[in-house]
Amino acid sequence: MSTMLERCGYSLSCWLAQPRPWHRSLSQIEPEVLDCLQPGDVLLVEGSSRLSTVIKYLTQSSWSHAALFVGSDAALKAGGLAQDCFVEADLAEGVRLVGRDEFIDVPLRICRPVGLDAHEIKALVEFACQRVGYRYDLRNILDLARYLMPLPPVPVPWRRRMLALGSGDPTRAICSTLIAQTFQSVQYPILPIRERVETSRQERWGGVLHRRHHTLFTPRDFDLSPYFQIIKPALQAGFDPHRLVWRELPTALPPS
Repeated sequence: MSTMLERCGYSLSCWLAQPRPWHRSLSQIEPEVLDCLQPGDVLLVEGSSRLSTVIKYLTQSSWSHAALFVGSDAALKAGGLAQDCFVEADLAEGVRLVGRDEFIDVPLRICRPVGLDAHEIKALVEFACQRVGYRYDLRNILDLARYLMPLPPVPVPWRRRMLALGSGDPTRAICSTLIAQTFQSVQYPILPIRERVETSRQERWGGVLHRRHHTLFTPRDFDLSPYFQIIKPALQAGFDPHRLVWRELPTALPPS
């Protein structure tokens, strides 16, 4: 019975992860824009799959997926290829290493943590790579069936909780949950709960912070977080507006 449920769950997850052939984004990203990535960067993705449509609806955001850039050296140590320099959590395949080809021709946003030293970045990357191979428990068909409705009528306060899969088993991970756990492992904030206190030092830094549970994070939270810098690859490469070449449209002749 367990094996049958797993097969059904895997088939359903593969169907949910299939891109919609009629979806085409207006914003096309060139592969070379990813050359500016550094280990620890979070890559937000606007997906086109059936599951992505539901996630974008529930989070009211363009971003439906997230991946962590770990670099070639970490990928090799984790048993992957040098080009497989991203760690992501896939619904059907679990936590895996993928290359930049997965993110060509889709809208992206690069979110970079600020203030982490080399040792913390190394610990963060190792934490993520150690989870490669973790899988979803696909026997719980009800967890997957909730995504069959393209626009489920869910009240706003419940939408985050609807995204959580399973009961929090550490061997199960959704994309933003995995990355949230990774940053929490080095005490880096994403969208913490803030508690105001009266002592001068804690008041100076905005009070005492409390962690949100990692299952409640969504891809858009890294975009909204005040602790991640948004990286614009074109600006990083030394953008100069005066060097742009514009094709002027011919001026219409006035009527005679």
